Amino acid sequence: MPHHDLTLTPAGPALAPRFHEPHTPAGPALNGVPSTERPARTGPYRRLFATPGARAFTLGNLIARLPMGMFGVSAVIMIAGAYGSYALAGAVTATGMAATAVVAPWTARLVDRHGQARIAVPATALAALGSLALLLCVHHRAPVWTLFAAYAATATCPNTGGMSRARWAHLHRNDPAALHTANAFEQAVDELCFMLGPVLAAFLCAALFPEAGTLAGAVLLFTGVLVFAAQRSTEPPVTPRSATTPGSLLRVPGTAPLLGVFLATGAVFGAMEVVTLAHVDGPLAGPVLALQATGSCVAGLVYGRRGRAVRLRSCLLAMTCLMTLPFLGASTGSLLALAAGLLVAGMATAPTLVTGMALVQRLTPPGRLNEGMTLAVTALLAGIAVGSATGGWTAENAPSTVYAFLVPATAAALALVQEAARGKTEARRSS
Repeated sequence: MPHHDLTLTPAGPALAPRFHEPHTPAGPALNGVPSTERPARTGPYRRLFATPGARAFTLGNLIARLPMGMFGVSAVIMIAGAYGSYALAGAVTATGMAATAVVAPWTARLVDRHGQARIAVPATALAALGSLALLLCVHHRAPVWTLFAAYAATATCPNTGGMSRARWAHLHRNDPAALHTANAFEQAVDELCFMLGPVLAAFLCAALFPEAGTLAGAVLLFTGVLVFAAQRSTEPPVTPRSATTPGSLLRVPGTAPLLGVFLATGAVFGAMEVVTLAHVDGPLAGPVLALQATGSCVAGLVYGRRGRAVRLRSCLLAMTCLMTLPFLGASTGSLLALAAGLLVAGMATAPTLVTGMALVQRLTPPGRLNEGMTLAVTALLAGIAVGSATGGWTAENAPSTVYAFLVPATAAALALVQEAARGKTEARRSS
């Protein structure tokens, strides 16, 4: 789906008003540090949002990211209802995903070269117009080819999560602990948006009219990006082109193997979604599947309170082990056991993506951070597509859909193997 933003992809807008620093009179010094400066006096998220301008750009980004979980569901409901074909709806959304994989890195490169506000607003306007064009084509039962053309135009949508992470990286470039907390927060926001977005889209399409989800998503996206882009005080400065590393980022040592890890990780998500829907096959499928995102959201917030990240290999090892739980839960024949397995398995998701994105930030040359993170998101999207296809085929052809739950566990193991190989290569290079 062209509007995926996984970067990716734990706290909602309701948290923002609470992030302020109360006035506290200075107390006696402890080891030369006044009491008002002791880090223990406030939590990491409170300190994070005490940064001037942080709450404003976060609010705009939240508004812009909520539709990322809405567009795909809205398009499927809208197209299938009008044309009577889920196959057509799936083909249109798959085409949009393919277009995004091609266009998104170029959009991100333009953002790095010319600035977020200068590129993001017109790129978002074009994407929003593509969504509205799709809406009109479906409403008027236009020829099928126009649906593909309209949805492909939405591929210009910038990586809003990546732009937000780039702002945190700029604001806390000398504070690794704060940057770790910021990355964890961003990942949790991704999970929250992909929990709430589909629910909101389905409600709007059912309660109002089939095109309501797409219309609301386009309005929210453009409004959020306008609010985000208006916060110029926190926008990262543009790095002169002569000072950036030329050529493809795939040539940067360590980048291509890391993208392979993201590809396999994306397959975990894509396979788990399709397999769960096929196994549950009913109105409870959505809520049961949402438990995985819930577990990831909670784990992301907890992980962000740590002062540092663990190794990516450790996160992938935990994910490989925990991804066997849904298979074990489904094997019992109990929906409750499956739900519990998905909840616990999801807890490995956010730490894995947070740590992986931190590695992307470390490997990416200065001035090309948006491009680097967008490449990671593109790899995740490609993995989701592969995982969805593999999981769907397995669920349909295996003796039981229970066995299809081995697909995401296998994909997690593949990601772990790739990371182990990448780590050995990095160790040899540094020695």
